[in-house]
Amino acid sequence: MTGFLTEGQPSPFGAHFDGRGVNFALFSANAEKVELCLFDDKGQRETHRTALPEHTDDIWHGYFPDVRPGQLYGYRVHGPYDPEAGHRFNPHKLLIDPYARALDRPFAWNDLNCGYIVGDARGDLSFDTRDNAALMPKCRIVEPRFDWIGDTNPQVPLAQSIIYELHPRGYTMRHSGIAEGLRGSCAALADSKIVGYLRELGISAVELLPVHPASTSRALWQSGLIDYWGYNSISFFALESHYLASGQIDEFKRMVRAFHDAGIEVILDVVFNHTGEGDELGPTVSFRGIDNASYYCLAENKRHYLDFTGCKNTLNLGHPRVLQMVMESLHYWTTEMHVDGFRFDLAVSLARVDHHFSRDAGFFAAIQRDPILAKSKLIAEPWDLGPDGYQLGAFPQSWSEWNDKYRDTMRRFWRGDGGLLGDFAKRLAGSSDVFAPSGRGPAAGINFVTAHDGFTLEDLVSYATKHNEANGEGNRDGSDANFSANYGIEGESDNSSILALRLRQKRNLMATLLLSEGIPMLTAGDEFGRTQKGNNNAYCQDNETSWLNWNVADVSFGDFVRHLLHLRAQFPAFRRSQFFGNDRADDAIRKDIMWLLPDGRELAQSDWDAPGENCLGIRYAGADQGLNTYSLLLLVNVSPLQVDFVLPPGLSWRCLLDTVRNGVPRGAVEGKTFALENHSLALLIDTSPA
Repeated sequence: MTGFLTEGQPSPFGAHFDGRGVNFALFSANAEKVELCLFDDKGQRETHRTALPEHTDDIWHGYFPDVRPGQLYGYRVHGPYDPEAGHRFNPHKLLIDPYARALDRPFAWNDLNCGYIVGDARGDLSFDTRDNAALMPKCRIVEPRFDWIGDTNPQVPLAQSIIYELHPRGYTMRHSGIAEGLRGSCAALADSKIVGYLRELGISAVELLPVHPASTSRALWQSGLIDYWGYNSISFFALESHYLASGQIDEFKRMVRAFHDAGIEVILDVVFNHTGEGDELGPTVSFRGIDNASYYCLAENKRHYLDFTGCKNTLNLGHPRVLQMVMESLHYWTTEMHVDGFRFDLAVSLARVDHHFSRDAGFFAAIQRDPILAKSKLIAEPWDLGPDGYQLGAFPQSWSEWNDKYRDTMRRFWRGDGGLLGDFAKRLAGSSDVFAPSGRGPAAGINFVTAHDGFTLEDLVSYATKHNEANGEGNRDGSDANFSANYGIEGESDNSSILALRLRQKRNLMATLLLSEGIPMLTAGDEFGRTQKGNNNAYCQDNETSWLNWNVADVSFGDFVRHLLHLRAQFPAFRRSQFFGNDRADDAIRKDIMWLLPDGRELAQSDWDAPGENCLGIRYAGADQGLNTYSLLLLVNVSPLQVDFVLPPGLSWRCLLDTVRNGVPRGAVEGKTFALENHSLALLIDTSPA
């Protein structure tokens, strides 16, 4: 290499090619020296090492005129190794640039990646002088040159959104219609078979589990497992190389464009609350070795980390440079990668001020005033494990939140727990008790019955308890509060009556989800009977436990889900942007919704609190549909007995949906009552002349 390093510029952060060379810039407030290391094409041999020559406002920078895109690099950062003062510099450990756009390989656990000597009696107070460069992923310099001409973000109105959560690898690993060499990649997701399937299903957005490079813990590595879900990010700008069949980031962009061409948005699940470096016994991969005291929230004894996340550390978004990194990551994925929104994992941790959640946090302020993110969908997981960590309903305007109250209520209601009629009505009508106080509408709530974390829909009606033995933790991991049932036999069964009831309960749960106010989120594979054999925490199962089995798909249930999505799209009553004028009949101001008992009477306050009530009718007021006016009647019966539901008088009703019959309409309803069978849901429409 004939070039030499000059002072360069302190911005932008990362490594940027200007057509002649590359400018390198790295933030570290406590470093004493930063060395840039260049590597050969295979990332095995260090070919050049030199100190960044300039230091401006805690930013170390330099310009290398001979470096070109494709070059592999990393950093060695010098400074005090004083864990009790919060400093863990170790120049013997190669570090990933936090702004790296690509890495040359996945992260694999090795004790050499720790800054201390594993097994030493002094623990993390010891200092490891062995070099780990041969093992560490290397950063790759990239030059964005993708042709986005013609790409249009769908910009689906929030109230009309249907979110479909999927794993970018597991979704296609067992799809026989995808070339074997492409399965599990972004190229597979971009295949016309996948895009066409999702478009025909009727979803409006795919929400991808984390795509950032992630670490795997020592415990998983020793068990022969990996962090399959990817919630231990070690880089916020790069893509996990497992997901790129071509090894090129343009593959992700082609996937995004394929979804956009089909009118489908792309939402990323992002993990800015913690990193994969873990606690003081974790590896030194990037942030810890660059400036531990700046990047992390440290305890009073700075040797240890504040853990609001349950993942052994918490990223310090109270530091302006850390917040800047998060914002620039969001900008990058929005502007360069064209994604449409973000779901923020454990989002409460992002907005803690003096350890407590605050709507005045710098993170919220930065988001609110950011013009680049103004059109993005912002979804919070509204809790973490810190003090006052449960904050459902507390997020600002323009945010939506995962509504776990909806999940738990609907699971318990259909299981027949009793005493839940009022809660069921609140959740069905959009959870105004949760979101109206902050001035938001039903679209603030992301309704879900299942997600990646927990039972699949099939397992929810097949297992009474979790079965996580394969995770190697003695079945202690994963939630015990599943509110599930097996209806007679644990797990797989060939009993026809049990199978029939399970199928009906799946229809009930799915119908409730897709006919509720708020934004529904489906979990990939639930529409065709995906099972994880009772594992409700398959975070480490990169195998057939988690991969969708397309070969045994329940086609008829898939048709039922498509029918439901068609009904939701057809009737605006199920996707309102404002709450009903009255969520409960006793405080009605205008009757845009009425709650009915089986005898046809409107519910009074005492009826809501009656412990034996387990059947309910919901009448949606007449509304214009083209030149016609219609009324809808949703009937639910969680009891084990048939109920003859008295219909509103003077109207002509027709059945659009019946979960007893796989959603097949029953046609015109004769007589004054509707035979609502046990454990069932039905949707009727008034067809009388206006």
